[in-house]
Amino acid sequence: MRKYWVHTVLIICFFSISCSKDDTTNPVVEKYVPTPLALKIPNLFEQKLIAPVIPTGNPQTLEGVALGKKLFYDTILSGDNTMACANCHAPEKAFTDNSQFSTGIDGNQGTRNSMPLFNLAWNFDERFAWDGKELSLERQALEPVQNPIEMHANWDDVVVKLKSNSDYPELFNKAFGDNTVITKELVSRALAQFERTLISGNSRFDKYLLGEITLTAEELNGFNVFMDEERGDCFHCHGDNNNPLWTDNVFHNNGLDETFTDLGLGAVSGDTNDYGKFKSPSIRNLAYTAPYMHDGRFNTLEEVINHYSEGLKRSETIDPLMKKIDQGGVGLSDQDKSDLKAFLLSLSDPSFLTNPDFIN
Repeated sequence: MRKYWVHTVLIICFFSISCSKDDTTNPVVEKYVPTPLALKIPNLFEQKLIAPVIPTGNPQTLEGVALGKKLFYDTILSGDNTMACANCHAPEKAFTDNSQFSTGIDGNQGTRNSMPLFNLAWNFDERFAWDGKELSLERQALEPVQNPIEMHANWDDVVVKLKSNSDYPELFNKAFGDNTVITKELVSRALAQFERTLISGNSRFDKYLLGEITLTAEELNGFNVFMDEERGDCFHCHGDNNNPLWTDNVFHNNGLDETFTDLGLGAVSGDTNDYGKFKSPSIRNLAYTAPYMHDGRFNTLEEVINHYSEGLKRSETIDPLMKKIDQGGVGLSDQDKSDLKAFLLSLSDPSFLTNPDFIN
């Protein structure tokens, strides 16, 4: 019996030593876990807005944002490796360009002005582009790459280029987990993560609302014109001092045309009641984002103000908020026009253009 017990102990020791050796020679490799990254939300936004809703399937991470930023500035996404997202969405221009219509890699142009990119995390209806055709920021990022009048690439070819690149496989692994297979969907998720970080909230008017500075008499009167239903009547579509996004993110026909060559939301919805409706852009950063309107028809803020003052045109889908359509507009005085412009420019944020988190 004692001999049998000794043999049993020896067998246990043998297996214990063997297991110990296996653990040493084959250590457990911990899976890389991306680092959560909170958005840098301005104080005024925290006071006035509800928190942005981040998709559960695409949480913000340090590695994901870094990957998205690299992709945003990389010409590898275009068909001939000459154009990046930043060509039409340049940081020094509040992530748009100053052309009426951007030019694609083949020299072609569309019929829409490039929209600026900022404060997209608060677009709660998740409809993007002038006509609302893209139903999430992730899906929106897919379209320009394959659009024949923009970057004109084939997504399968783009994925092959990314896989064979010396940097991207490791960056995708860090952003989305070990042994990640690069796909166009992951590219769009990374781009969306970066674009959600593009937050602009440090204008003169923001500082005024926080009690940090005083505005000029012209800027204050311009704000009053903006808020006055009998004068500017601008706030219904473009927000107010309690809405620092300065847009309602809704689609309106603002009296640009009597008939439509571009149906806007109507072409997407198929509803004739939506003809000529386009998304209200934010009036932040107007100092940098000319030309204006969905088709870039106005080169200056004076032209924009004159449109609402005396240039409105009636059509079947004119927005009811254009209450003075029969008079052609709100009929501003020259002083009110000048002051309104001063107020609008007070919403521009120069620090947004040079934020090192955003520029390449």
